[in-house]
Amino acid sequence: MQFGIFTVGDVTTDPTTGRTPTEHERIKAILTIAKHAEDVGLDVFATGEHHNPPFIPSSPTTLLGYVAAQTERIILSTSTTLITTNDPVKIAEDYAFLQHVAQGRVDLMLGRGNHGPVYPWFGQDPRQGLPLTIENYQLLRKLWDEEVVDWEGRFRTPLQGFTATPRPLDGVAPFVWHGSIRTPQVAELAAFYGDGFFANHIFWPKEHFQQLIGLYRQRFEHHGHGSADQAIVGLGGQVFMRKNSQDAVNEFRPYFDNAPVYGHGPSLEEFTEATPLTVGSPQEVIDNTLTFTESFGHYQRQLFLMDHAGLPLKTVLEQLDLLGGEVVPVLRKELAKNRPAHVPDGPTHAARVEANGGPVDLTPQFAVDPMSGSAVPR
Repeated sequence: MQFGIFTVGDVTTDPTTGRTPTEHERIKAILTIAKHAEDVGLDVFATGEHHNPPFIPSSPTTLLGYVAAQTERIILSTSTTLITTNDPVKIAEDYAFLQHVAQGRVDLMLGRGNHGPVYPWFGQDPRQGLPLTIENYQLLRKLWDEEVVDWEGRFRTPLQGFTATPRPLDGVAPFVWHGSIRTPQVAELAAFYGDGFFANHIFWPKEHFQQLIGLYRQRFEHHGHGSADQAIVGLGGQVFMRKNSQDAVNEFRPYFDNAPVYGHGPSLEEFTEATPLTVGSPQEVIDNTLTFTESFGHYQRQLFLMDHAGLPLKTVLEQLDLLGGEVVPVLRKELAKNRPAHVPDGPTHAARVEANGGPVDLTPQFAVDPMSGSAVPR
């Protein structure tokens, strides 16, 4: 079981002080948070990808490359990489390169995003979101799995004799999660390829996500990747903690009430009742998180959102101290109980290399003919 945090990278005014951090301050804060996540013993740090204010993480691989150089153990991921508006060739090369930089500590979560105007900014039509998702992922897989690629599709120019470089580290591409909050076709895509499915259930009631995860598990088994309970599931969550529960509620309330994503809507009490948001003591976070297996079955990765809504850096680091020091050790122990031996652990590069039979040399076995520009055998 893997535990970590994800950031959406919002630049939000602190409602208790009226101060808004600069973009530079927010970027530096995220880097500090990522390094602290490793320091407190978490397994995963993930960043979103956004191209619209008030969000600033427009270049996840730049951010994660820096964090890779500052850390030794933590898995670096995304939450989300936009499969619709990024060129699959660029995704293939960027994340394979990041694999090498981070010694394999890399995976990524693909998604369509939730901001329609992004599509035309990158030359795409938002009405083609699902077809783009499917075609672009088919090409991405081909670029990682095959040394020389010929390709023709609807949404980009053809490829002839193309090799993405560098090749994936040890011959094993980064593990892919498919993130969705509402789209059954994405669950089907994850199941078809035997990839992971991540349900970021931070806004809607659990019943909605039970349907999506249930569909993914059924189709994972249908496509022959293992039994339904062996499907690779990740969950999102939101927490705010203080030693005393009422102190947590009092401190977090102004941030909740003014947050750009859910402020000025349901009350904090209504939201915590209807969604997985937990505001209280570390024990309350533990108790609520332990109920997730009752709703979704045994799963592989739990990521928490903690650095949003204008919370100051000092407060976020204190939250990480509580998460890593008091919450995660108990969750590891309790969730390991009664976990069937056949249910897989969270994906790591080392385990996937071993399952693949060990490292392989994927140095291209061809040269480029200077006259024709075509690939020829060495």
